[in-house]
Amino acid sequence: MMPRSRTVTADRALIAGIAAVPFVLHALTSTRYGYFRDEFYYIACSQYLDWGYVDHPPLSIAVLALERWLLGDSLPAIRFLPALAGAALVLLTALLARELGGGRFAQVLAATAVAVAPIYLGLASFFSMNAFEPLFWTAAAYIFIRIVNTENSKLWLLFGVVAGLGLQNKHSMLLFGFGVVVALLLTREWKRLLDKWLWFGAGAAVLIFLPNVAWEITHNWPTVEFMRHAQAYKIAPLSPIEFVRQQILMLHPLALPIWFAGLCYFFSRDGRRYRFCGWMYVVLLAVFMAGNAKAYYLTPIYPLLLAAGAMAIEGIAQRPNWRWLRVAGPSALVIGGIATAPLALPVLPVEALIRYARLLGAEGSVKHTTAETHALGELPQYFADMFGWDEVVGAVARAYESLSIEDREKAAIYAGNYGEAGAINLLGKAQHLPEAISGHNNYWLWGPGKYSGEVVIVLGSSLEELKALFETVEQVGTVHCEYCMPYENHRPVYICRGLKRPLQEIWPQVKRYV
Repeated sequence: MMPRSRTVTADRALIAGIAAVPFVLHALTSTRYGYFRDEFYYIACSQYLDWGYVDHPPLSIAVLALERWLLGDSLPAIRFLPALAGAALVLLTALLARELGGGRFAQVLAATAVAVAPIYLGLASFFSMNAFEPLFWTAAAYIFIRIVNTENSKLWLLFGVVAGLGLQNKHSMLLFGFGVVVALLLTREWKRLLDKWLWFGAGAAVLIFLPNVAWEITHNWPTVEFMRHAQAYKIAPLSPIEFVRQQILMLHPLALPIWFAGLCYFFSRDGRRYRFCGWMYVVLLAVFMAGNAKAYYLTPIYPLLLAAGAMAIEGIAQRPNWRWLRVAGPSALVIGGIATAPLALPVLPVEALIRYARLLGAEGSVKHTTAETHALGELPQYFADMFGWDEVVGAVARAYESLSIEDREKAAIYAGNYGEAGAINLLGKAQHLPEAISGHNNYWLWGPGKYSGEVVIVLGSSLEELKALFETVEQVGTVHCEYCMPYENHRPVYICRGLKRPLQEIWPQVKRYV
């Protein structure tokens, strides 16, 4: 029999190997398409470090600023840490399965399910706070389980630190905390709410989160305004059935038996000790459904269910007639993951992706609505938003080059959204374009800068609106992009002269938090 230390080492090496697979895939595919729309915006935010932003807290931006300082602005550089976070999520899920009582098979099954899940592959493929969110939720869940298993109440302090950092990454960590509290109240674990260490941990979370709250107060709660507008104008409602269907697709249909087994385990007699985990999922599912949330908002909770489900299935696989599951379970996930990887990662050339989706009969997966109201083209938003930026910058650069030297010195570039503005500011450096301004989200807070409004290159506004603001308006170009989001295609480019009112006076009217 192999010594226990060697067995543990072998188990760790096996899990590390599983985690390395998605990391390598991200490294190999990071440059196949282009920058994601939000990446331009986050790069711009990292040049204005602050304790908050209109649509996100500051932690991920500070991380990006450090990453850019160390590695630069290239796609492999800014996507390195998201890929690392994706690999860490695989490792942490395996640890969670072990903490719940799972052996090697449970850890391998749980790790494999996370490694092949389209949602986690997709989120870790570009820089955003969403790449780190599942890691914070899963780490907090792991600590919670450790507290129950060890009765070491001092671990609530660590839980509070993780929760506080999670809040500084994304405000949805508040809902995770809400789920924890309600789940405790619904089970016999409610007595933990009387533990002083729990409240010390809550205090630690509040202290870490406090600078962002102070920023929100001093800026008149812009995130609340942003969320209200997003609900009203941006997020398309999903029926409860469609919401659940999206969960199944995003986690991978073959993973459904695993996470559903995990949910059943938490409500079974064997899982009574961890029943609060089941209630936490049910509460969060109800909250997100009732709140008309995007379907992917719930996905950070699933590593907990996958870990529990893998542990429960391990018990079944130990029975003589079910030992085939030990090979069939992980193998099926791997084969299924290979089949769906091109729908989550930029593995294939675009035309090949479209043909492949049609071959699988998965056009709906490729062209599915992302729960936003924007019309879609041949590609889903998370791929389409990686295309068209060179065309945007090229059209603006041609307009800028058509100006006289005197006009160039005072020309402003106004973009309709933060993706366009960020692309111009990053990719336009090679054409010596001036910094673009915009009324979209944090660009509005940064203001119009030194520009007077005498000469403005405008991307994407309507001719009628511009004529009401400027003495002369001339369309000098149009953006043409094949695979970009449809609303970015055929965008007009105008040169406007003679702003009728001071730019500082008009600026409050261009604010667009959405």
